[in-house]
Amino acid sequence: MISIQHINKSYGKKGEIPALHDISLEVKKGEVFGLIGPDGAGKTTLFRILTTLILPDSGSASVAGFDIITQYKEIRRCVGYMPGKFSLYQDLSVEENLSFYATIFDTTVEANYHLIKDIYDQLAPFKTRRAGALSGGMKQKLALCCALIHKPTVLFLDEPTTGVDVVSRKEFWSMLDKLKKDGITIFVSTPYMDEASLCDRIALIQNGSILSIDTPSGLIQNFKYPVFGVRTDNMTTALKQLSQQPSMQNIFPFGEYMHIIDERSTLSVEQISRFLSEHQHQNIDVQQIKPEVEDVFIQLMKENNSQ
Repeated sequence: MISIQHINKSYGKKGEIPALHDISLEVKKGEVFGLIGPDGAGKTTLFRILTTLILPDSGSASVAGFDIITQYKEIRRCVGYMPGKFSLYQDLSVEENLSFYATIFDTTVEANYHLIKDIYDQLAPFKTRRAGALSGGMKQKLALCCALIHKPTVLFLDEPTTGVDVVSRKEFWSMLDKLKKDGITIFVSTPYMDEASLCDRIALIQNGSILSIDTPSGLIQNFKYPVFGVRTDNMTTALKQLSQQPSMQNIFPFGEYMHIIDERSTLSVEQISRFLSEHQHQNIDVQQIKPEVEDVFIQLMKENNSQ
C-alpha cells in the first residue's frame, strides 16, 4: 500500500540540514505500521512527503499505487492525514468542521458515518462547541473524524497522541484497531515507545535514518544482549557510579528502575549487586529482565552514532 525507495531530504539554502537519509520501507495493505522515534528524527518530514505536501530531494515513493510526484492529485483523494499540530478551523464548531471537510471531498457526513460513529458519539454532546474550545482529547477525536470522513484507503497519523492524557491515548488506539478491521491501512508516527507494541510492524528512526524494521516481538526476540533492571535507595548516585564502570556499556533510567544493556555478556546479577553493596547502597534489587522496544532502540541508536 505504501512503497518508499531511497528517499532523501535536506533543508536549508544549500541543503546543509539533513532530514531524511536513504529511507526505504514497505507498508502492507490493512496493517498498522508505526514509525517510532524522538522529536527531530524525521517522522513529520517523511509524512509530508508521502502526503504530497513537499517533494523529496531524491528517491521515489508510491501510496495506494500512485506516484507521489506524478499522481499527487490521486493520492490526495484517497488518503486521510492528521498532522501533529491541530489544524482544523478553531472558530468553526465540531459539526461545521466535519461538514466542511466532507464537502471538500464531495461527500456527506451521512455517506460515511459508519466509519466515524463510535468516535463521533463521544463528540456529539459538544457538536455546537467551537473546535478551539475543545480539550486535547476531543480535538484529537475531531481531527480523526475529519481525516476519515471521505473514507480513505490510507490514513496518515503524525504523532496523534502527543500531549493528550493516558486515557485518551488508550481510547485512540482502540479506535485505530476498529479502523484496521474496516480495511484501512494506517501509518502512524509516535515518540512513545510503549505504543510500538500496538502496531503490526514498526520502523525505528533516528536522525533521519531507519535503524530497524520488524514486528515489535521480532525486534525483542532478535535482541542479542542481556538486559538488567536495577533499583536502589539512591538511584541518582547509583546511576552515576555504574556509568563510570567500563563494564557497564549502556545504562539509562527506566521508570522506577535503571536498565543496563551488557554488550559483552560478561555481567551477572551477582556482580551488579556486589558493586552496589560495596558502595553502601541499600534496598538493592537487581534482576535480568526481558528487553523492551525502548531498550532495542537505545542500543541501535548508540551503535548507529558510533559508526
